[in-house]
Amino acid sequence: MTFTEFLNGIGKVGLAHTIDQFEFLVGQKGTPMPQPIHERLLEHLRLYHYVGGMPEAVSVFADSGSLRDVSGVHANIIDTYRDDFPKYAARRDLTRMLRVFNFAARQPGRKVKFSNVSPNDQSATIRRDIDLLAMARVVAKVTHSACSGLPLQADLKENVYRLLFLDVGLMNAICGVGWETLQATGATDWVNAGTSAEQFIGQHLQSLLARRPNRELTYWLREGRSNNAEVDYVVELAGQIVPVEVKAGRVGTLKSLHQFAAEQETALAVRFDASQPSLQEVRADVRTKDAARPVRYWLLSLPLYLVERLPEIVKGVLTSGALRQG
Repeated sequence: MTFTEFLNGIGKVGLAHTIDQFEFLVGQKGTPMPQPIHERLLEHLRLYHYVGGMPEAVSVFADSGSLRDVSGVHANIIDTYRDDFPKYAARRDLTRMLRVFNFAARQPGRKVKFSNVSPNDQSATIRRDIDLLAMARVVAKVTHSACSGLPLQADLKENVYRLLFLDVGLMNAICGVGWETLQATGATDWVNAGTSAEQFIGQHLQSLLARRPNRELTYWLREGRSNNAEVDYVVELAGQIVPVEVKAGRVGTLKSLHQFAAEQETALAVRFDASQPSLQEVRADVRTKDAARPVRYWLLSLPLYLVERLPEIVKGVLTSGALRQG
């Protein structure tokens, strides 16, 4: 279940409606959400990061309001997945497959290096385990694309990828985040926990792309001695290549987006964080091999809870003419 489906499921219909009806006024460079509603949405987003979108977990929380009860549901679901592994692997391989399962939950968004998953097993063996879990939709690959044009899947580097887990709630449960931790953590701190936020955005981008023939998620990576850069996700929206960054706080550097804009000449980039919606022009100098190169692009900043509105908002920005006017 997506975040708005979660809100509807626990009776917060008004908050879900606020997201569904939100309009980004391009001419005003963004439309602030009323601050009390903004804070309430961040608070419920914190709940979603713990409860997740598994229907049984949402149903139990809606009925009881107990995070302790949700923990029990998570444990049962995780045990069910683990109990299914013998159907796909011989007994001697179960420990390795469990290791892959746990790695995917504990390291979402991290480039997969087989030696980090299981240093004592061959890369081909780990690759097969990951492929099995991907076919079962327990994990999903986010594959590196050179992003030189559309479709993005035409430029995939199949052996370079990161993993997303099935659900942010299950992910945090496997990582050992208990309901007591949630109750003791501030809303903003929780929402912007880096891996949790990146998992949240990733699984919602998957939902947005679910009906497309090319629905594989991609990201962009540049590795070098002095100019490493990585953009969390790159998607095609309104016929344009759009890089998407997920920040761990209300502010952060845009170094990777600068590099992407310099190499791909993108007009628009998206940043998700806990801030109010805004649209601003970005100008920067990017260091290349020979000299500094000026780059210019527009940055659309959105709070995490508006991810389901991303296609409509981006289309509105791109078709408004505001970028050309800038």
